[in-house]
Amino acid sequence: MIKPAKLQKGDLVATVSPSWGCAGAKRVLWQYRLGCERLKELGLRVVPAPNSLRGTAYLRAHPEARADDLMWAFSNKEVKAVVANIGGNDCEKLLPFLSPETIRKNPKILCGYSDVLALHLYCFRLGLCTFYGDNLLTNIAENGAWHPYSRFWFEKTFFDEAPPGRVTPSADWSYDPSSRVDKTRRKTYVPNPGCMRVQGSGRVQGRLFGGHGDLRTLRMPDGSPMVRREDFEDAILFFEDIPELCDEKYMADFFDWLGQSGFLRPLKGVVIGKMRTPGSFRPYADALRSVVSGKYGLRDLPIVSGLNFGHTSPICVLPYGVKAELDADALQFTISESGVV
Repeated sequence: MIKPAKLQKGDLVATVSPSWGCAGAKRVLWQYRLGCERLKELGLRVVPAPNSLRGTAYLRAHPEARADDLMWAFSNKEVKAVVANIGGNDCEKLLPFLSPETIRKNPKILCGYSDVLALHLYCFRLGLCTFYGDNLLTNIAENGAWHPYSRFWFEKTFFDEAPPGRVTPSADWSYDPSSRVDKTRRKTYVPNPGCMRVQGSGRVQGRLFGGHGDLRTLRMPDGSPMVRREDFEDAILFFEDIPELCDEKYMADFFDWLGQSGFLRPLKGVVIGKMRTPGSFRPYADALRSVVSGKYGLRDLPIVSGLNFGHTSPICVLPYGVKAELDADALQFTISESGVV
């Protein structure tokens, strides 16, 4: 993997809106500015990409403008990192307007989750290590505070070229959609019960790859699937999704798709993000085992659930393509290779 340079104090970060363009809306602008202030607290400078605050209607109608922002950020020698403002549902539309050579020749940190998955997979095809982590609005700009756990992993991942190491569970956690966050309301956090072994045992090593359910549907500009069998070879798959969308059937169908596509058997292990409320993963675990162990006979494939990443708070940051280790018996997940240099 081509790795970007680590961040240093004084570096310039560009914020972009590759999906939903709400960051520039009047009702959201206060939150965007709050997120920028949080990044500045780390000693970073922040600049919005030229089109990124032009509003929802404009950016929905002009995917080429969203792509222009990314090309501006990657080609700008002063910009050291690119942080997505928020996810959405049509990031895939900007892919035909991107220049793969510009991205490949100018590796830099790209951070975001949810619909930003399309960009991660596109960059993964180009051999660039990117990061499934904080969006500006939905994590960094949380009302009240940037959760210390999220902030710790942001700094650890991007300011330090040493491997991030063992990712321990957060002390507390919350699922609270960004649409419900306003100036007068803070998220409710509850004690985190930690991780759960779904199946399998022992310790495995592999390279990180994954995202959410759109792995099934995302396409390259030429119409070919964005994921290939080689992406899953000797990989530790990370999976999460929007809790309202991802019920037990949805998860079972996703893993059945992995099996039917030939992507399940090559995996070394699976880590799954937080789902809905504490203690509620057992129905998911039953559904998973019925597919992975029952239908495909992969009883020894280690699967651990309840990690802090994706559509939840707080979160760690997962670099694509780096070495990781999963110990299903000890319920330990370790990122053993840095994503930056």
